[in-house]
Amino acid sequence: MDSKKKVTPAMFIGVRGEGIISFGSGQPDLPPPKAVYDILPEYSGFRYGLIQGQENLREALAKQYPRSTADSFVITNGASEALDLALRAIAWLHMKKGGGKPKCLLCRPYYYSYLPLVEYAGFEPVFTDLKEGRIVYEDFEKKVIDCTAVLINSPSNPTGRVEAIETLQAIEKITEEHGVYVLSDEVYKDLIYVRENYLIKGPHVVTINSFSKTFAMTGLRVGYLWSLDKELVKMVIEMKSHTSMNTSIIAQEMAYTATTVPKHYIDEQLKIWESRRDMIYTGMVALGLDLWKPEGAFYVLPKIEQPRDFVWDMFHDYKVITYLGEWFGAPDRVRFSYALDVDKIEEGLSRVKQYLQKRKK
Repeated sequence: MDSKKKVTPAMFIGVRGEGIISFGSGQPDLPPPKAVYDILPEYSGFRYGLIQGQENLREALAKQYPRSTADSFVITNGASEALDLALRAIAWLHMKKGGGKPKCLLCRPYYYSYLPLVEYAGFEPVFTDLKEGRIVYEDFEKKVIDCTAVLINSPSNPTGRVEAIETLQAIEKITEEHGVYVLSDEVYKDLIYVRENYLIKGPHVVTINSFSKTFAMTGLRVGYLWSLDKELVKMVIEMKSHTSMNTSIIAQEMAYTATTVPKHYIDEQLKIWESRRDMIYTGMVALGLDLWKPEGAFYVLPKIEQPRDFVWDMFHDYKVITYLGEWFGAPDRVRFSYALDVDKIEEGLSRVKQYLQKRKK
């Protein structure tokens, strides 16, 4: 690849235009529930809110999590802030207790923001490589006992894989035995095609979640963390009070409304995601690409020869946006999001086919 062909995520985020097909951003194209924006004409609460989050929203969430109260949650500016605050709080508590430089175990491939956030919080990253998109427990077990925290993501961005319940239960056991914090990123928990979500449990578990994916509310930036570790929750609230303060009050009220939406809304959306999954997976197999079949979320991660050239050329010559696998710790792959309608998926696959045939010649 020519050195001038530098590919960065900033090239693609928010890019739109005539004829462009984006398999890049993980932004649902389906609409939020109508009830969410029906509150707008009557809403009038624009004062500062509680740092921990509005009580009605936290109480609604507590009904979804075992042994929880409203105090088990902190409402954040998207899942990203929840993850950032949790990592910094864990590192702070670790060093406050006299520990040295903390280590955080990451499963590779990983969501591309994980590594920077881990390093910003002062952790030394440690990696365990996934096999066919899933955790190899034997390697995980050897490495996690020397870590302060572990970050797992199921269903996964970028692999679309779902961890086996037996693996998650083994992770619960070993992390509790060694006092390791578990950060479980479950923002795709409602987008699973193979089973119900399994909620990771334990005294030092922090679950990260969001209204962005389930309810297509990405721009409203409402996420949250849940933990029964009161010391950690208290530390997170203290940090948030000196940084972003309260999360958007109107966005929280819209999120609260989303918690009242009947489950069939999610069920109907899941059928759409699954049909798109089948379409893009079958299409890529027909193109001869090597990839795992997604079991959740809305991503595929095929192997691509010369992936940097592929991402650059697809964008500049074919108006197709894809994300470079090396951003996710998968240098021989390219990530595609299928958060777009079937006509665009079909056309996008056609352009990929044209590119591959041209390169083969």
